[in-house]
Amino acid sequence: MPYSETLASRIRKALAGRPDITEKKMFGGIAFLVGGKMAVGVQKDDLMLRVSEEEFAQSLTLPHVRPMDFTGRPMVGFLYVGPGGCEDDAELQAWVDTAVAYAQALPEKKAARKRKA
Repeated sequence: MPYSETLASRIRKALAGRPDITEKKMFGGIAFLVGGKMAVGVQKDDLMLRVSEEEFAQSLTLPHVRPMDFTGRPMVGFLYVGPGGCEDDAELQAWVDTAVAYAQALPEKKAARKRKA
């Protein structure tokens, strides 16, 4: 099943005006990267988020939230929020803001070393 373009459009609106956003197809859906670091995305009809370990644990107590698990092993720090957990724009904006703040707090990526041929 392809990802929800409606949810992707809502995320684009929530991220509007940020110059550091890129989109990339990931995890069978689409991800939005902040400064090159994955923050939020869409997989099927679910909102996909990257959050701190503390936010991860707290968020799992909320309705419609579950660990991101598409390989049989849940990924700590990555969440799915079902459609019922981000129905209105304020809910979605809160989730997006949380994920963006975490992505911005991550250390810069090290430059890849070039291998000798």
